Amino acid sequence: MSGEHPPVADRGFETLRWRNGTFELLDQRALPAQCVYLALNSAQAVADAIRSMVVRGAPAIGCAAAYGMALEARRLQGGSRKDFESGIERAFETLSKSRPTAVNLFWALERMRARMKAAPELTPAEIAAALLAEAQAISAEDIRLNRLMGTHGGALLRDGARVLTHCNAGALATAGHGTALGMIRSAVQSGKRISVVVDETRPFLQGARLTAWELQQDDIPVTLIADSAAGFLMSRGDVDAVVVGADRVAANGDVANKIGTYSLAVLAQRHAVPFYVACPLSTIDRSIASGADIPIEERAAEEVTGYGSMRWAPPEVGVRNPVFDVTPAELVTALITEKGVTMAPDRRKIEQLFAT
Repeated sequence: MSGEHPPVADRGFETLRWRNGTFELLDQRALPAQCVYLALNSAQAVADAIRSMVVRGAPAIGCAAAYGMALEARRLQGGSRKDFESGIERAFETLSKSRPTAVNLFWALERMRARMKAAPELTPAEIAAALLAEAQAISAEDIRLNRLMGTHGGALLRDGARVLTHCNAGALATAGHGTALGMIRSAVQSGKRISVVVDETRPFLQGARLTAWELQQDDIPVTLIADSAAGFLMSRGDVDAVVVGADRVAANGDVANKIGTYSLAVLAQRHAVPFYVACPLSTIDRSIASGADIPIEERAAEEVTGYGSMRWAPPEVGVRNPVFDVTPAELVTALITEKGVTMAPDRRKIEQLFAT
């Protein structure tokens, strides 16, 4: 696949795109006020964009990293073979350090490396073309898998369901359609009436800024709440299901996702509300035995003490800012992947997903 990026979804925005020889990312820091696309031309630029939250969400990070490798190969293709190979290795290292928790980043980089190793006789220009084709294939595949997950998961949501979601696991977090929001989109597209409760998702406000905006683009009824209101709504019977995405799933089914996910899972169990996790198989890391071994990123204190130009915490206050937490597998009602619905996921069931 080469040339223009294929159509990604039935909506008015694209999370990432290849246009006229240029890779562009929708700057999610500017949403919902503005739709701004940033043109990037190197692996370093893509790594900086991942690190600074221009793009976020495990599948989207993986797709962006793949394009970062393609960009670097195109940038270096006119030089010597030695300079090309050393530059490509630096690019792999630079991108691998951009964020530690989302396993799709490393999965995509390994896939790009495998594409290079499969044809060592190619010239730098031919490698650059092959890497671009692979990046485009990864993005197209992500959309296809998201739609499969949406079909599988959407069947779990009844007509009239009120669904609570956390952070953003929609089209903005993927190449298109989404994982958790993909379930909701697919249910709506099948004719079901679904309304969504979005918690704000402190401290970076992905729910308030991104998910609420994204659902509005599709005219799906959405209500925004403070994170701390979720338990109250469950206690009143106002939530029929919780649906979230994932940044990494361990071999035993433990789920690392945006900070606050674990709290929602505990609340959901307390109130007998099903707790669903939607993610592609590429998010499952079988090299990690359990959630205790998943690296948890901690980000700058400024994300907690204020937002943008506003500051509300006192000067020099101590801050902890872990941006992911781990939900034990026993709290997960079902894991939804492109292979279907896995109820009560555990080590044996996850192994079976990869056996067929």
